Amino acid sequence: MNTILNGLHPTVAAYLAAANRHDPAAFLACFARDAVVDDAGRVSRGIDAIRGWSEREIFAPDVTFELLAASREGDESVVTTRVEGNFDRTGLPDPVVIEHRIALADDKVSRLTCRLARI
Repeated sequence: MNTILNGLHPTVAAYLAAANRHDPAAFLACFARDAVVDDAGRVSRGIDAIRGWSEREIFAPDVTFELLAASREGDESVVTTRVEGNFDRTGLPDPVVIEHRIALADDKVSRLTCRLARI
């Protein structure tokens, strides 16, 4: 297993692991009921909207994350991943590298912001 995972908050590690196992129930269990996801400016609010977002953007296209780096910035965990999957890559760099900014409340993801990483 990637040694970077050792320094991650358990919820952040569970978020990545559930996505990579293609386990929607475990993935959603990482989020607070009123969490907000901002994926490149497309905002999903609440667990039902996040369920729809994750099905379209993560599970249907079989997305996986390869953890490249992790750090803390203020109240956020910042994880940088290389993204693979069966999604439209038009206009995207090769490789696709995403920065996930994750804020937690009561050990649940309260806010997730995903953007292309500047590498």
